[in-house]
Amino acid sequence: MTRFEAVIGLEVHAQLRTRTKIFCGCSTAYGAPPNTQTCPVCLGHPGALPVLNARAVELAVRGALALGCTIQRTSVFARKNYFYPDLPKGYQISQYESPLATGGSVPIEIGDGMREIGLVRFHIEEDAGKSIHDGMPDSKRASYLDLNRAGVPLVEIVSEPTLGTPEEAYLYLERLRSILRYAEICDGNLEQGSLRCDANVSVRPAGSALFGTRTELKNLNSFRNVQRALEYEIERQTALIQAGGEVAQETVLWDAARGETRVMRGKEEAHDYRYFPDPDLRPLVVDEPEVERIRSTLPELPAERKRRFLAQYPLTASEGHMLTLERGLADYYEETAALSRNPKVAAHFVLNDLAREQKTARRDEADLPLPPARLAELIRLVDAGVVSNSVARDPLFGEMVRTGRSAADLVRERGLEQISDAAVLRGVVQRVLDANPDAAHRYRAGKKALLGFFVGEVMKASGGRANPALVNDLLREILG
Repeated sequence: MTRFEAVIGLEVHAQLRTRTKIFCGCSTAYGAPPNTQTCPVCLGHPGALPVLNARAVELAVRGALALGCTIQRTSVFARKNYFYPDLPKGYQISQYESPLATGGSVPIEIGDGMREIGLVRFHIEEDAGKSIHDGMPDSKRASYLDLNRAGVPLVEIVSEPTLGTPEEAYLYLERLRSILRYAEICDGNLEQGSLRCDANVSVRPAGSALFGTRTELKNLNSFRNVQRALEYEIERQTALIQAGGEVAQETVLWDAARGETRVMRGKEEAHDYRYFPDPDLRPLVVDEPEVERIRSTLPELPAERKRRFLAQYPLTASEGHMLTLERGLADYYEETAALSRNPKVAAHFVLNDLAREQKTARRDEADLPLPPARLAELIRLVDAGVVSNSVARDPLFGEMVRTGRSAADLVRERGLEQISDAAVLRGVVQRVLDANPDAAHRYRAGKKALLGFFVGEVMKASGGRANPALVNDLLREILG
């Protein structure tokens, strides 16, 4: 059978972090009662004229520069015409022929290598409202509209169709979100809809230069669902072609509960929207001095920061990647590493213990539960031999998070000091060996891997307080 390959392109909409909408003064705050953040401008009342939000333009330029895009000196707002209940004007103000920026790329890591996923365009547009089809008393016969989002400022970021697997799509979205959050132009909250993704996918015979017929995937509310939906759609299209059928150009919805796609409508083309320049908005001109001023405010971005981390600290590539995905986490790690003077152990605590506490408490990724100075103090106690590494991780770290107290106070109060007295530990070691005579016999017969078992039993018997290095020495001595 013919082997097929996928061709994937992603369209990401990111909400800009402004207090007000793009063409009016209505609030963009999330969670307000339905239809309380609207006015004649965002509702499209006759005679109401738009006024461009300068802060939205500044954030958009900042985001485009962070992605390495080329800022166009002049861009044009256009009307994208379509009729849907949640679009009160009957058109959406966007940019089509003359976008704010072009080019740029998003770096992704595949195995040990790097790939640059090119961008086609980066443009500004306004959001539509929201249709509510479920959860209301009469949802079986009626849909409701919440127009609070109508007019919220967005940027649309369109990738080149060069992603070849669902995994690459996931990695692209992860890194793109990271860059936007580093640049502080979008909070990246998928649950609240401030970052959304549509995926275009087709399949073709492997090695072919021609594109197959594509479908557009919508209703993708997480990066994992993007990956799952693409996997399903690639398999569906491949099976359809192999059976002699043809793929229809359609927009399909991803049903996460059923793990399948379903047809929403035929896929539109650009000419279906009848784009034309908005007569109420002048062309947007961004001069070079302003571009350079904004460029000078950009922080060190994730890829640059990872390169520096790997050069500066004893980290693996995977650790460098995970530590630099979030700017707040990278800042936290650097401060902890400096205060503790042990960057390797600091990385282990941040990526394992800190991450576990966040997940258990369902904290936001920006909500770090322990100040860097407190974690650094704990690491210094381990390095000084005051507490063992196992006690530091459990129960000490969790207790520090829950109580907010210092490591030194908890160690003193709960008697968690590491046992480094050879005479005391010798007795514990002997009791463990006496309780496991068969294992001791097998060790002496040559099964040296059992040493780890004995170390674990001694640590358990001492409540994790035994000095592991001393335990190893005593075991080897007594076992002969």
